[in-house]
Order: sequence, then structure tokens, then C-alpha cells
Amino acid sequence: MSEIEMQNTKQEKKPHPGTWVPSLYFAEGLPFVTIATVCVLMYKDMGRSDAEIAFFTSLIAWPWTFKPLWGPLLEMFKTKKYFVVGTQLVSGILFGLIAFSLPFAGFFQYSLAIFAVLAFNAATHDIAADGVYINALTMKEQTKYVGWQGAFYNLAKVLSQGVFVYMAGMLTKVLGVKHAWMTVMGVFGVIMFVLSIYHSKMLPSGGSAGEVHSLRETFDTLWDVIKTFFQKKYIGWGIAFIVLYRFAEGQAIKIVPLFLRSGRELGGLGMSTSEIGIVYGVFGAAAFVAGSLLAGYFTAGRGLRKSLMVLCAAFNIPFAVYAFLAIAQPTSFMLIGAAVVCEYFGYGFGFVGLTLFMMQQIAPGKYKMAHYAFATAIMNLGFMLPSMVSGLISDYLGYQKFFIWVIIATIPSFLVAWLVPFRNTELDEVIN
Repeated sequence: MSEIEMQNTKQEKKPHPGTWVPSLYFAEGLPFVTIATVCVLMYKDMGRSDAEIAFFTSLIAWPWTFKPLWGPLLEMFKTKKYFVVGTQLVSGILFGLIAFSLPFAGFFQYSLAIFAVLAFNAATHDIAADGVYINALTMKEQTKYVGWQGAFYNLAKVLSQGVFVYMAGMLTKVLGVKHAWMTVMGVFGVIMFVLSIYHSKMLPSGGSAGEVHSLRETFDTLWDVIKTFFQKKYIGWGIAFIVLYRFAEGQAIKIVPLFLRSGRELGGLGMSTSEIGIVYGVFGAAAFVAGSLLAGYFTAGRGLRKSLMVLCAAFNIPFAVYAFLAIAQPTSFMLIGAAVVCEYFGYGFGFVGLTLFMMQQIAPGKYKMAHYAFATAIMNLGFMLPSMVSGLISDYLGYQKFFIWVIIATIPSFLVAWLVPFRNTELDEVIN
């Protein structure tokens, strides 16, 4: 009787998802977006070439692909909350070190090395954060809050490459390029530090250690995770879907900010850093959040299977706006902003399809958290490889032909979304 009462008391004290899901996924998105996009603009301002920037900033993102290899180690110690809070604190410190590295002559090598450590730390954070989400919420709650999850993960994207890029552009006029970006990286560090304090109070534990007790069990578990992952029904189709859904985006995402920033004589739009910040932070932020939230309700009403082609179309078709901008070379700031609104609304709306597919078609089974981490790692690989070569392709084709190529590159996404079979995950969970 007393044990039941204690369990009920614990359930009553469980933090409401609305108090931690948004902040948790904002913290998950900020380091990734900084490495994927923000530092691209930073290095562009500091005079590095497009090909060099695209290659090296993609190269240091490898930890998000390999993160399942050390995921089982997180089961050996403490709780998932412990790793979330700890890695957020370390991220704050690493952002501070990046800020201090920028005034040095070898800033490119030094900052890239710290970014690489930040990527490993952030990938570890993502494993634990997703573990908290999956283990602390019921299936119904997961579906209910997936829109909020995606919205705030990508809100980190639009704010960091919007508001804070704008800040960098304005501070450049007063402090110079290096000190402006030092300030922005320092602010990122403070944000992560504050989030670590907040989550130490508000985050549920996400499950305690105990599933793995030794290094040998870790390797045995890892092997079983890999084996059972590839034994899932239709897993080949599932992997193809995860990889190809973001194939066009992986090529566009590195080049779009470079295109906006490059001079008109080079085929770009010649926008200032602060103007790019306004476009992303004001136009993009609201559009993305609206798209993510609407997609959650849209998909909940129709189901993922019936919604998938609509989500895929919303995700991919808006990339055509960049081909229009590259060809038309408009000077109207409002027209450029409207194009970004179109793309970001579609991005937010369509990304929900990929997230739900991984949660509902890939993750269910014996190792729900580990298989979700495995799926997100494969997703990142499919995103990262096109990103690494996007600079070379863009340099070879020029911006106009490159964005036409991006439109062509959306075709595999449509094909796999149309053909991918769905498995009965409820029955699979019973069998597993």
C-alpha cells in the first residue's frame, strides 16, 4: 500500500511536459545549428572560401552520425537527466573557449578543433535528451508534443542564425568582425549554462542506470542494438526514407546563407550579415514555428501514412524559391523575406513527417531509445554527406544552376515517401 502511494506521489510530482520539452529541444538544437549554419556565416565574414567552409563545417559534424556507438555507455551511470545537464554545462564552457580562440592568427584551426569537441558533447546530449523524451512521455504525449519538440529545436535554428546573426552584423560596425562574433559565441555559452541550471530543477530523470553494468555488457548491448535494428520489418525502406528525405536540404542549407551574403557580381544577393539576421530571425522564426505546430495537428488528425506525401511536398517544394531568387536577383527586402517565409514554413511543416516516422516506424521495439538514436544518426549521415560537397558543387555550377540542381535533388525524397511501406508497430512491440 505504501509503495503504491509513493509511486502515485512521484507521478504527481512529475514535471509537466510543457515546462521542459520546449527548453530541452532548444538546447538540443542550438549547438547543432551553430555548427551547421551559424559558423558558416562567421567564417564567411572572416574571409574563408565557400568550399573550405562547407567541407570543414560538415566534417566536424560526424559525431551526430556515430553517436549510437557510445549510446549504451549512458545506460551504465547515473540518469539520463544527469547527462543532459552535464553536457549542457560543458557546451557553455566550449562556446566560451570558441569565443576566446577567435582573435588568434590560427583562429580557423583552433575554433574548428573546439567545434569538433562541441559536436561530440552535443551528440551525447542528444542521446540523453531523446531518451528523456521517449521514456518520460507516453505514446499519446509523444504525439501531442512532437510539434513543440520540432518547433523549439528549429526555433534554436532561426533565432541563432536570425537574431544573433543580426547582432553580429550590428556589432561588427562597432567592434569589428572578430569581437562581434566573440560576443555572439559568448552569449551562446551563457544560454547553455542557464539552460543547464534550469533543467537541473525541471527535467524528469528519464530513467536511471541499471540496464548495462559492465563494459562487456555494453558491447553485447551495442551488438544487439545494431542486430535488432537491421532485423526490423521494412528496415531497408526505412533507412532509404531517412537518408533521402533530407537529400536536397543537405545541399541547400550550407549554401543559402552564403548565397544571401555573396555579392551580386558573384551571383549572390549582397545582403549584409544584419539583414540576413532579420530575414531569418523575424521572417523565418514565426513561419517555422507556425509550420511545425500546424503539422503536428494536421498529422494527428489524418495519421502519418495519409499525411506523408503532403509533408514531403511541404518540405521540398519551397526550395524552388532560392532558384527564383538566384535567377531574378530581386532587390526588394520584403520579397526576399517572403521567399524565406515560404521556405521556412514548409521546412517546419515537413520536418514533422521525418521525426514522426523515426519515432513510430523505426524506434518501437526492445531498444526504443537506442534505435531512435540510431535512426537520427543515419538521418544526419544523409544530411551531412551532401552538405560536405555542396560547396564544391556550388562553386562549379554557380548559384543559379546550383539551386536548379537542388530542385532536381528533391525527386528521390518524393519517390521514397510514395513507396515506403509502413509496419504495424503495435504488433511488433508485442512480438519484441
